[in-house]
Amino acid sequence: MEQFDFIEMKLPAKSEYVGVIRLSVSGIANRMGFSYEEIEDLKVAISEAMTNATTHAYDVEEEGEVTVGFGVYQDRLEVMVADHGGSFDLAKIKEEIGPYQPSEKIENLREGGFGLFLIDALMDKVEIKNDYGVIVLMTKNLPINEVDFDDGQISTTQ
Repeated sequence: MEQFDFIEMKLPAKSEYVGVIRLSVSGIANRMGFSYEEIEDLKVAISEAMTNATTHAYDVEEEGEVTVGFGVYQDRLEVMVADHGGSFDLAKIKEEIGPYQPSEKIENLREGGFGLFLIDALMDKVEIKNDYGVIVLMTKNLPINEVDFDDGQISTTQ
């Protein structure tokens, strides 16, 4: 199995915590070597998924939580945002999850579906699972870097 680090955060389903996730993904993606523009795309996509979860997943009086998971691979970052979240069983989720189809009826996913179109445009791959709650799995590939012997970046090729 491919090696990766997994970081998981649980946050109250409140809009004021979207900034915490934006800062977290920014730090992780920066450490991985993503460009400024790619980090901005990641921040927007994750904000959309998090906002969707905090706005639509729970009734006003419900104290819900959102679970965010970061799969840090050598060549990509996978981010999962789940409402009604327990911890992620990554292997199980990946078996059950399917690609987001822009032709799907947005109401089947949730109100505010425009955010999903935006996420799809900003990320390299988007998958959705929506049986109990919604899980959005977003993947951003790291451009291939040519590196010299002491790890200084020479150039980036797509």
